[in-house]
Amino acid sequence: MTDDMGDAENRLARIERLLETGERDLVPAWRRATRGEPRWAVTAVILVAVALQLMLPHRLGLRPYWALPVLELLLLAGLVAANPRRVEPQTRWLRWLGLGLISVISLANGLAALRLVADLVSGRAGQDAVPLLLTGGGIWLTNVIVFALWYWEWDRGGPMARVLGRQQHADFLFVQMQSPEVAPPDWEPAFLDYLYLSFTNSTAFSPTDVMPLSRWAKMLMMLQSSVSLVTVVLVVARAVNILK
Repeated sequence: MTDDMGDAENRLARIERLLETGERDLVPAWRRATRGEPRWAVTAVILVAVALQLMLPHRLGLRPYWALPVLELLLLAGLVAANPRRVEPQTRWLRWLGLGLISVISLANGLAALRLVADLVSGRAGQDAVPLLLTGGGIWLTNVIVFALWYWEWDRGGPMARVLGRQQHADFLFVQMQSPEVAPPDWEPAFLDYLYLSFTNSTAFSPTDVMPLSRWAKMLMMLQSSVSLVTVVLVVARAVNILK
């Protein structure tokens, strides 16, 4: 009888604590309205992608070779000027500006990858393994950044929509969503989480601890794995052949 009374008192105490904390603590941060995430991480990674594109051989890009990187910097400057510190929802044109920036980066890297593959197949890639590996590595790393940006921009409507917490169904299932007890109560996915997702998908060629839920997420991850696999296999195979 005493044990039953003790259990009842413990349950009552837990209910009272929940009522005191309010509904805010009952709803995870990724499902409610929160502040926008800091912009520094995505800005720094985009600058890395631009630098990698400028370091690629000029024959792999459009002419003049600096045209697309300069356009990317201009689009990035517009985004930073509108939201310098945090990614906050303001106007619709900011989302289109962000999508345009990612599209330009994707176009530049996709063109470089296609031209590199064409050079490898036709035997015009050169006879030096080191520049070939550096070029392939730069394209591969830029590909990781590109898909991280797409995942970040499309998951639950993008970073500005996630701030409002209106779309409850996630496109990517992170570990913290399944086991909230292992994360702080204010945890929600940010750009570095999507960068990690993109990197592991490019190295393992499959999901690791982040599961795609929507069909577009699955198709995008499949496309990234395919591009990464083709790039790595062709570049490494050619480099090994040169070294022999």
